[in-house]
Amino acid sequence: MGLENVRYPRPRLDKLGISPGCRVSVLGVDDAIFLGELRTRTDDVGVGRPRKDSDVVVVGMSRVADLPKLRALRGTIRAEGAIWVVWPKGRPEFREDDIRAYGATVGLVDVKVMAFSETLSGLKMVIPVVQRPKTKTRPKGRRRPV
Repeated sequence: MGLENVRYPRPRLDKLGISPGCRVSVLGVDDAIFLGELRTRTDDVGVGRPRKDSDVVVVGMSRVADLPKLRALRGTIRAEGAIWVVWPKGRPEFREDDIRAYGATVGLVDVKVMAFSETLSGLKMVIPVVQRPKTKTRPKGRRRPV
């Protein structure tokens, strides 16, 4: 990490892995600035309900009782998709370790943490590669018959 990263930090949407055309679901995150940023990047955004085959789900949580939502949300993301759990910073009753531990019980692993905003942290959860469905890929260098 060089000085360039300090001087020119990556935009939040890049850190979240949201690229143009991504299908994104946002639940429980009441942040007009974030939603505005999001809509400049992709118009495939659902707010309030998870959308099937989402590339990214951003879900706000603030207590341990919210964690069971992860089980259902896991079924809404694509195999290579991600769930970002966003929670208030500095709350001893709801921590990153709580999210990580519960995620493991529903087949999710954490791969990244970030400062979502000045008051919120984010933890990226994904389906482990070994649990993703196998997809057929063409061998490299081979062309399809014409």
